[in-house]
Amino acid sequence: MEANLFKYIWRHSRAEQIGILTLVVLSMLFYFLSLDLPKAIVNRGIQGAGFNGPGSTQAFLAFDLPFGSWFADKPIRVFDGFQMEQAELLISLSLIFLLLVVVNGVFKLVINTQKGRLGERMLRRLRYELADRVLRFPLSHLRKMKQAEVATMIKDEVEPLGGFIGDAFITPVFLGGQALTAMIFIMVQSLWLGLVAIGIVLAQAWIIPRLRRRILSLGKQRQITARQLAGRIAEVMDGAVEIHANDTSNWERADLVNRLGRIFHIRFEIYQRKFFVKFLNNFMSQLTPFIFYVLGGLLALNGDLDIGALVAVIAAYKDLPGPIKELIDWDQQRLDVQIKYTQVIEQFEPGEIMPPEKQAVMLEPVPPLKGALELAGVTVVEDDGARRLDNFSLTLPLDRRLAVVGDSASGKERLALIVAALERPSGGSIRVAGQDLDRLPEHVTGRRMAYVGPEAYHFPLSVRENLLYGLRHAPYREPHEDKREHARREIEENESRRANNPILPVEYDWIDRSVIKGDGPEDELAVLLEVLRLVELEDDVYRFGLFGTLNPDKDPVTAAGLLRARARFFERLQAGGEDDLVARFDPAAYNPHATLAENILFGTPTEAEYQTGALAEQPVIQEILREQGLEADLARMGLQIAKTMIEIFADLPPGHPFFEQFSFIDADDLPDFKALVSRADKGGVESLPETERVRLLKLTFGYTEARHRLGLLDPAMEERLLKVRAALAQALAEGRIKGIEPYDPERYNAAASIQDNILFGRMVYGQAQSESVIGRLTAEVLDELDLKGRVLAVGLDFNVGIAGKRLSSVQRQKLAMARACLKDADLLIVNDALAVLDGATHIRLINAILKARKGRGVFWCLSRAAAAENFDQVAVLDRGRKVAEGTFKELTAEGSPLARLVAAG
Repeated sequence: MEANLFKYIWRHSRAEQIGILTLVVLSMLFYFLSLDLPKAIVNRGIQGAGFNGPGSTQAFLAFDLPFGSWFADKPIRVFDGFQMEQAELLISLSLIFLLLVVVNGVFKLVINTQKGRLGERMLRRLRYELADRVLRFPLSHLRKMKQAEVATMIKDEVEPLGGFIGDAFITPVFLGGQALTAMIFIMVQSLWLGLVAIGIVLAQAWIIPRLRRRILSLGKQRQITARQLAGRIAEVMDGAVEIHANDTSNWERADLVNRLGRIFHIRFEIYQRKFFVKFLNNFMSQLTPFIFYVLGGLLALNGDLDIGALVAVIAAYKDLPGPIKELIDWDQQRLDVQIKYTQVIEQFEPGEIMPPEKQAVMLEPVPPLKGALELAGVTVVEDDGARRLDNFSLTLPLDRRLAVVGDSASGKERLALIVAALERPSGGSIRVAGQDLDRLPEHVTGRRMAYVGPEAYHFPLSVRENLLYGLRHAPYREPHEDKREHARREIEENESRRANNPILPVEYDWIDRSVIKGDGPEDELAVLLEVLRLVELEDDVYRFGLFGTLNPDKDPVTAAGLLRARARFFERLQAGGEDDLVARFDPAAYNPHATLAENILFGTPTEAEYQTGALAEQPVIQEILREQGLEADLARMGLQIAKTMIEIFADLPPGHPFFEQFSFIDADDLPDFKALVSRADKGGVESLPETERVRLLKLTFGYTEARHRLGLLDPAMEERLLKVRAALAQALAEGRIKGIEPYDPERYNAAASIQDNILFGRMVYGQAQSESVIGRLTAEVLDELDLKGRVLAVGLDFNVGIAGKRLSSVQRQKLAMARACLKDADLLIVNDALAVLDGATHIRLINAILKARKGRGVFWCLSRAAAAENFDQVAVLDRGRKVAEGTFKELTAEGSPLARLVAAG
């Protein structure tokens, strides 16, 4: 990257800079006229210079040919103007002054808008170039960089550059032009006043930048320490398990306090120095008007300067400190952003970087790889001289399946990365299908080869998106757009070209459909389910689907099918005599297996304020409870719950199972409720403030009679609560309440999960094996109605969380393996993946994948040597060297390296 910021800016924005500079130069003419006009208004319009008496006139807007006196004895008059009396002239000159104010304002508006657009465009270019380089960094360099620091540099540290880029050439010309114009005007009016102004300005220009050098140095330190703080906080988040497991949280706090203290002292010194410089700059700026008033006043008293000229000089100088100060600020900003720019690009200049041609977009199909994978003398030497691989050679035909076995120090993990073209060896050569692997572009290695590592990353997207991620190679198909969307995309593509960003519209279909062998959603679903079954992940996705939601407006057919499943499920329960396992929702009955809040809402909240924990705070709910005379009674019920919980938990330690069963009060909240109960016993519930009554209502709303069994609900109270349910239903129908999807036996509830829609009730507490029976019946009903595929489709929309943290480690590795298998690559490279599975499952999945890939290449680095039995070929590594190669049967003779590994497990 270009080391000099100004060269970078000029190279990529020369045409725009010249266009804006032209506007700047043109604006100087109007700026000079706006400075000269006040003199004419004072002298001619107000004092009447040139008027001989009442009724006399002067020419307004008379125009002489510039430099006409050079060619004639007197100026050549082009336009005689308009003859006006003094009052008319005053008004006309003032209107011209107003016009010039508008014109100068429009110039500033246009110039600043263009500067801002240019700056943002260049910032977009710079951020893209930095992010593009991250995508081309070798893995060895990425391992040395902290993610938070890189993100901070691209997002925050280059942000000031965007504001400066538009000012880099335009601001000094614009402000310098304004200052020079004002200075020339002052010099024209009075040489002595002009010399004074020049002297003060030169003094400012010499003193202020020198005082700011230390501020710039401190700013550099602040940037580095802030970046390090971001990286340290990221380390704390990544190492949270180790911190809590080793009781080092206070050590981390000490380190953070130390870093924050260092940043504080740097920033405080910056403030001290910055405001002293500001004070000195303001003082020098105000010193000049003092001299003007004294010296200019004396000149005016002596008749050497007229009043209009003095007023014009003072008015002109009034506009001078602003540009001068901003020029000084610009110079400091120039030095500051150059430092920032240099610091940033130094981090994005690794010794080795992938050429952009290797990541070029390829829309055409990539032909299959045929032949063999050939490694000859492959060697990996670390910076410390340690050899991870030593002269490794091997030939693997791309229709055979190879297992590489060895202990943790054998180097097999590095070998897999090198074969997948993710790392480069220190020596030796690797050829695949007769081509040098290092020269193959990513559209070959990324499509015809698949890699799965031990810690595969999953993006915070759905299961479906993570599966299809390995097929997002290029913008294959244009989306269906209306005219407005098409016009917006064309504008965006034009901006991308101007910012030197590639035209890669994210709205296109990026999925390589040739692998899916079909364009329809059903084709895609079938392929995804097939690969999920291969890695035994289908049952997990099925469970995700059961607890997921379905939008009936988008998929009315499935919603209607699930309503049939609801009816069929209840029929199966009754037929098997198991209808006592589910307490179904009945609009006319209270459900003792649901919470009190669920019973009065009789629906699923779609907004947070109607969840059980927040329901008591809603004014409409409180109003209905008062109308029904239930607010005080429910608060007293909450008080009774609080007393019971305090009595039960009085001698129990935090974390006792009772806290989970009676999940009303956390152990930390017990002291607060003890005090609340004490106050209620003295003055009654009515004496409590509203906030405390709301806390009691929250306890009541979470109460489930069948689960908690405190005997607080009798039939009379249930009838009263059903009246509240009816009042809430009326409020919902009238629009006084929004954010609740009501239960309806004949409608699909979009806010509830698929399982809740099928059950349309709650499982009865205390029934043995109820979950397994209900799960079995649900699966049978869904299979009978051919709905399991639709449930799986909903499960594919389950968001896996950041880095797949919502999945278990086993699920993450299975998902990574499924993504690799979906690519249908010519060579599958597995780097000790699936190692977290138990031995039997591990071997079962390996055999299933080998069977599915029969006749295609597999390069599998195994953590369990016994799992190599069904591979066509086995290579044994020991301390980076190949010590044996052959079939599993040939290499398992007693005492052989492979036999020892198998025996070691």
